[in-house]
Amino acid sequence: MSVTENTLILETTQGPVTIEMRPDLAPGHVARIKELVREGFYDGIVFHRVIEGFMAQTGCPHGTGTGGSGQKLKAEFNKEPHVRGTASMARAANPDSGDSQFFICFDDARFLDNQYTVWGKVTEGMENVDKIKRGEPVQNPDKIVKARMAADKE
Repeated sequence: MSVTENTLILETTQGPVTIEMRPDLAPGHVARIKELVREGFYDGIVFHRVIEGFMAQTGCPHGTGTGGSGQKLKAEFNKEPHVRGTASMARAANPDSGDSQFFICFDDARFLDNQYTVWGKVTEGMENVDKIKRGEPVQNPDKIVKARMAADKE
């Protein structure tokens, strides 16, 4: 896989996960996630909601699904399908309520299509996503040890 300015690497407790970000689909979301990554926002954040056969969700600083970075994003719904490896933004009932929480699909979740903002796809390390502990809430959850943009120096 070629490393680009849109390659996100999540070092998780289960191993590395590489996500190729898609600014062509969701430019605002990709830009904001990059900002948060570079601020260290995702470092140490747990996967708080992990549902077998569905998805693993992370990005809440409280570890409960109730928080975010404090900056809501305008929805950028697109035609990209929610399939295995899709990275998409979590949100509340309001379409423009996405913030810092996102999820990675374990399997096809096409019922989410056109209702959530797809912003990337796992290109390496999906086997590590598969190992993330399940639960709602997760007991002793896995976490993002460090998130970084591949193009940045360590």
